[in-house]
Amino acid sequence: MLKDHPKGLFVLAFANMGERFGYYTMLAIFTLYLQARYGWTSAATGQMFGIFLAAVYFLPVLGGFVADKYFGYGKTITLGTVIMFLGYALLAFGSGLAVMITSLALIAIGTGFFKGNLQVLIGNLYDTPKYSKNRDLAFSIFYMCINIGAFFAPSMANQITESLMNKAHFTYNGEIPALAHQLQSGALTEGSAGYEKLVSLAAEQNVTITDFESLRAFATHYIDVLSGSYQWGFGVACISLIVSLAIFLGFRKYYKSADATEKEKAQGKGAKDAIIVELTKEQTRERLIALGLVFAVVIFFWMSFHQNGLTMTFFARDYTATEVSGPTNLLFSLLGLVPFILFFYGLYILLTGEKKMKPVGGIMAVVFAIVLFFVYQSKFISPTGEEVTTAITPQIFQQFNPMFIIILTPVFVGLFKWLNSKKMEPSAPRKIGIGMIIAAIGFMVLLIGSMGLTAPSDLTTNPLTAEERVSPYWLINTYLVLTCAELFLSPMGISFVSKVAPPKYKGLMQGGWFAATAIGNYLVGIIGYFWEEVSLTALWGILIGCCALSAIFIFSIMGRLEKVTRESEEQLAAAEAAAKENN
Repeated sequence: MLKDHPKGLFVLAFANMGERFGYYTMLAIFTLYLQARYGWTSAATGQMFGIFLAAVYFLPVLGGFVADKYFGYGKTITLGTVIMFLGYALLAFGSGLAVMITSLALIAIGTGFFKGNLQVLIGNLYDTPKYSKNRDLAFSIFYMCINIGAFFAPSMANQITESLMNKAHFTYNGEIPALAHQLQSGALTEGSAGYEKLVSLAAEQNVTITDFESLRAFATHYIDVLSGSYQWGFGVACISLIVSLAIFLGFRKYYKSADATEKEKAQGKGAKDAIIVELTKEQTRERLIALGLVFAVVIFFWMSFHQNGLTMTFFARDYTATEVSGPTNLLFSLLGLVPFILFFYGLYILLTGEKKMKPVGGIMAVVFAIVLFFVYQSKFISPTGEEVTTAITPQIFQQFNPMFIIILTPVFVGLFKWLNSKKMEPSAPRKIGIGMIIAAIGFMVLLIGSMGLTAPSDLTTNPLTAEERVSPYWLINTYLVLTCAELFLSPMGISFVSKVAPPKYKGLMQGGWFAATAIGNYLVGIIGYFWEEVSLTALWGILIGCCALSAIFIFSIMGRLEKVTRESEEQLAAAEAAAKENN
């Protein structure tokens, strides 16, 4: 899987991993922070979340344009990293709504300069005869590295929150912030059901309430501690960006040849054996139309998929069990997840690796199976032999998507490689269509798990008891299916853009991919409006319908998309042949 790739791929992948670790640490707690600090409704939180994500993913269009026309890719990426650092620092250590909005704007602009252009550099590394055939695999490896960073992010956010809450002698309870803000606004009066509920929750925090003022003091202190712990989580991104920039600048020699725009290539800069493809106006037009059609489809995937930071987080907070016990504990602890991932990789090498590597895989599988057993026995079984019960927070569920990416990427790479050997591998556009179908199935899992549950609008007057909350496996299995959809769609889509984009618009078209993601992310907030307006089954049904209709659309235009893909590959092959002949 890692053979036949330039070293620059791994430099760029690790630089991106560092940036994504900070970003996803922030994203894991962002909506929870908005509601804890400002007491916003689900609709208002969803709107801010959607606008921010839209800006983060739309501004790569600007970043691509700036790189293509003015600064080049490397300088634009460096500038973006510095701007992001300033944004995260403001978010972590500033206060007030205006400061928060300014910080989000800086993060979005910096990400716009960074993200798409980094992917252009990777594509450029594979614009040579030596590596061009490995482009799709390269983007799968790159995508897995993104998710290694994202995998550790929720646990980091969770650890910081728990540590600072414990220091203040509090534990996390998702019901307290909303009731605390209602008390502060005057919506709760002494003797009301909400007032008595907050008194009861304060008692669970070992705080004795004697009168209204003591309850108000508790509410204010709890909100300050919780939202402050989230801000320290945002500060993690500052550190990760320093590491990311150090990797990017320190190992520049490994990707330096790829850091050239098409204009610079024409002047003789960049790799000596770089492939230059000349297109007619008609060919350029056809490629741009094909890319536009694909962008239109993926809008609805990201609208659905990025519910993980909004409605799926709300579902984790309001409907999912807040405690786990037994072997399930291993899934909510890095001490369990990391050896589980390594155990899986050992099995994978044992079953599919080269003959000389199979013993290594077998040893890995045995060693990490033993590690898992000892972790479970020492951490999750009490001295009296009873299973330990562990409290879990809503944000921790966001670790499952990147975990499944890390586990399943080699499986999907192997699957596509096997299909290719049988001449049965689907084209990139067809994989995107299949991904949309799988996404619809993912939300079907969540719809089934939501049947019979109280509507979100009724939770205030009819909250769920601990016994009524659903198993965490409904969300975990939803993340599993959505991850399979993502592996069909996202890395293949990025590779498709890299392959099909007209050369002089590479940065702009990578930005276009993210612009489509941006529109989808804005629509995430629109779906958030429905959270307190419809039943859970209706909400998930809307997402199922959007994914299904998108799949129908892309399969209806599949002939056109595959024609452009085929022509792009033929033009690249012709350019490769010409380059070899000239050399």
